[in-house]
Amino acid sequence: MALTNRKFTLAARPVGMPKESDFKLVESPVPSPGAGEMIVKALYLSVDPYMRGRMNDAKSYAAPVEIGGVMCGGVVGQVIESNNPKFKVGDIVQSEFGWQEYAVSDGKGVRKIDPSIAPISTSIGILGMPGLTAYFGLLEICHPQAGETVVISGAAGAVGMAVGQIAKIKGCRVIGIAGTDEKVKYLVDELGFDGAFNYKTAKNYVEELKKLCPQGIDVYFDNVGGAVTDAVIPLLNVKARLSICGQISQYNIEKPEMGPRWLWALIVKQARVEGFLVFQFFDKFGPAVAEMAGWIKEGKLKYREDILDGFENMPRAFIGMLQGDNTGKRLVKAADPSK
Repeated sequence: MALTNRKFTLAARPVGMPKESDFKLVESPVPSPGAGEMIVKALYLSVDPYMRGRMNDAKSYAAPVEIGGVMCGGVVGQVIESNNPKFKVGDIVQSEFGWQEYAVSDGKGVRKIDPSIAPISTSIGILGMPGLTAYFGLLEICHPQAGETVVISGAAGAVGMAVGQIAKIKGCRVIGIAGTDEKVKYLVDELGFDGAFNYKTAKNYVEELKKLCPQGIDVYFDNVGGAVTDAVIPLLNVKARLSICGQISQYNIEKPEMGPRWLWALIVKQARVEGFLVFQFFDKFGPAVAEMAGWIKEGKLKYREDILDGFENMPRAFIGMLQGDNTGKRLVKAADPSK
C-alpha cells in the first residue's frame, strides 16, 4: 500500500517569536527505498531551542533550513521497510530525520535504540541530545567539585534539570532559575535542588542569588543569557567556570539588547567562560549514555517528558517550548509503535 508522508516545511523566516504560519504542512508520496536504504516511521519527534536559530537566514553552527525545506529535528522511529543489511524491519532507530512522519535513510548517522534500557522516547530526551548536552556541558566544561555551588538558568527544561541532578550526584550544592512557581517547587521537591527562584516574579535577581548562594557561585550553566546571566557575574567566585549552552532569552528579540559589559569581572575572578556544541563530544556518547542509564536505574537521575499527541501539533509544541510552557523535555508523539 502506498504511503503518504506528512511533513512540516519552513514557509517563512520568523520575525521575533515564530508563528504557526511560518510552517507549512505538506503531503507527498513516500518513495520506495533504494539499495542500502530503509524507511523509518516516526514515533516521537523532538522540539528544541536550537531549532529557532536554524530558521534564520544566517549560518550559526549549521546551515539554515531553506524556505520550503523540511524543518530539522531529532526523531525516534521504527524501521518499516529495509534494504539495508545493518537494519531490519522492526528496529527502533534514532537520527535527525526532521519534522516528517516517514523518512528514507541510507543509515548514515542513525543509531539503534535498545527499548529494554529505557522508554524509546528517552533517546531524544534524557538519553539523547538534551541529556548528553547536560552531561558534557557540565562535566567536560565545568569540572564541578564536591561542595561547590552550581547555578543553572532554564533549570526546568530538559537540559537544565539534568544538569542539576548530575551536579547533585557529584556532591554539589545546586540552585535553579525557572519561570513559574510550579517549576521552582518541582526542582526543589522532586529533583532535590537546594534552592530555586522564579525569575518572572523576582524583583531583583542579584539579591535572590545572594540569598540562595551565600558562598558565591563556582559553576554557572547558562541556557538563557540576558539579564539573568548579568546578575550571576557579580557573585562569581575566584576560578569560577561558566558553560554557555544556550541564550534562549535572545533568540526571538528583533533588536539586540544592550547589556552590562562584564568581561572585566572575569579578569578579577580569574574565571573561565566556554561555549560548546554537544556534537564535539560525539566519540564519547556511548559511555555517557551508559552511565546516565545506570543513574536512572539507581533512581539518582529522574526525567520528565512533556508530550503532545499528534504530528499536526509540531508547530504548536515548538512555539510553546520557546515560550516556556513545558516542564522537562517537550516531545510530540506521532504514532504508537505497537500499531
